[in-house]
Amino acid sequence: MRSIWKGAITFGLVNVPVKVYSATEDHDVALHQVHAEDGGRIRYQRRCEVCGEIVEFADIAKAFDDGEHTVMLTDEDVEALPAEKSREIDIVEFVPSEQVDPILFEKSYFLEPDSRSLKAYALLRRTLEETDRTAIVKFALRQKTRLGALRVRGDVLMLQSLLWDDEVRDASFPALDEKVSITDKELQMSESLVKSFESDFSPDKFIDDYQVQLRELIEARLEKGDSFDSAETFGEEEAEKGGEVLDLMEALRRSVEMNRSGSTAKTGPESKTSAKSKSAGAKKKASA
Repeated sequence: MRSIWKGAITFGLVNVPVKVYSATEDHDVALHQVHAEDGGRIRYQRRCEVCGEIVEFADIAKAFDDGEHTVMLTDEDVEALPAEKSREIDIVEFVPSEQVDPILFEKSYFLEPDSRSLKAYALLRRTLEETDRTAIVKFALRQKTRLGALRVRGDVLMLQSLLWDDEVRDASFPALDEKVSITDKELQMSESLVKSFESDFSPDKFIDDYQVQLRELIEARLEKGDSFDSAETFGEEEAEKGGEVLDLMEALRRSVEMNRSGSTAKTGPESKTSAKSKSAGAKKKASA
């Protein structure tokens, strides 16, 4: 695995340098849209609805539309916002693990200790285990402030980004307001059925049958010679370069490198970007 981000877990004066890795990956077979008649690749163009011209990415700006008015935002406008560029995973509180609703979980990341922070890393991991607590953190990724849950998975600290509270919808269904009568016998039979299916959960027992059969279908077609030449149907340039499709890890890597080079040019390699680090002045964070 390749780390996508480097930073430090901080709480109080404790600083635990870590490397961040994406904990999950997509196993789905990537399918393209093609012309059924000749297998030619179908592509979507970024065409301006005003002038009709095809627009390059470099000439695309962001805008907000409320239905009546459109407000255009330039890159300079966005960069001027107080976007979080800190490399700190700041612990704001420790909460009982059962209080974190799984519906809030978004993306998962593994945290690897820096070679000089192993003891502090192990101490934090052990503390979370012994107290059965989850650390609620704030961190920044791709110039976006995020809420996260820091917890233990095996021997590794895991960071899971969380949805903000207003991003979770309320579930209100009229049918649930109706009173339903359930007899003791019905409940007993239902519980018996549950017991007949009881087992310890083991994820490796389950496979994605659709993706397995899809791969088998593709391999069978290739063995029969039932395929097109990619260079002819997708174009020489796209076949060699792979188009403009970037996986999430590559996009994050490029974003991090751009941010790093930008901050280095402006503030120098030794500068701290977070307000917290600046206000600390000459104080040095102690390593546990």
